[in-house]
Amino acid sequence: MLNYQHVLDGAFRALSDPTRRAILEHLSRGPASVSELAEPLPMSLPAVHQHLRVLEECGLMEWEKKGRVRWCRLDRKGLAAAEDWVLNRRALWGRRLDALAAHLAKDEGGKA
Repeated sequence: MLNYQHVLDGAFRALSDPTRRAILEHLSRGPASVSELAEPLPMSLPAVHQHLRVLEECGLMEWEKKGRVRWCRLDRKGLAAAEDWVLNRRALWGRRLDALAAHLAKDEGGKA
């Protein structure tokens, strides 16, 4: 469970930053070079590289070097922990709200 929590914490930490979300959005359209990812961002290449390192460490992105170019691609498996957590919370709250609605409907029926 600790490992799962560590992965989950890393994914949400990475997703909490708008620059990293922009990079992931770009990568959702397909692989891109570091230069392509950096071009629209208002920061230095070393700063972009730091964001990429965070995404890699969290399992949200992979990269490989081909010649002199580093190519990045989305690692969809890395989003699985965050997605599972959100879906489980959604299901839990759905059940709780359904139970509350049933309870309120029962109370309204008894008072009428």
